[in-house]
Amino acid sequence: MPRADVTQMAFGKLYSLLVAKAVKKGRTRQEVDQVTGWLTGYTPDDLARLEQSDTSYGDFFRNAPAMNSDRSLITGKICGIAVEEIEDPLMRDIRYLDKLVDELAKGKPMEKILRK
Repeated sequence: MPRADVTQMAFGKLYSLLVAKAVKKGRTRQEVDQVTGWLTGYTPDDLARLEQSDTSYGDFFRNAPAMNSDRSLITGKICGIAVEEIEDPLMRDIRYLDKLVDELAKGKPMEKILRK
């Protein structure tokens, strides 16, 4: 069975999973929106609108208003793979968001997550 291409999946479906992961660990939707906005340049209103659209996860990243130049400071492993070593730029950006939400769920302070 072929593996589902995450870039083709609906943004709304995947984003709701990221929010649920953080909320389960005592964080908030607003915090997930904040780290997502830091990474991509989207506002909370943009995110809410995109969640209701048929935008794919790949297009969400490809069309991001302002990918943060500090995202290269995000390091560490996600699913056993070092995010900084992922060669495909789109996949790396996708994994950066996974890593930020992971750090949020693990209770890291926001200023550390946002690489301040």
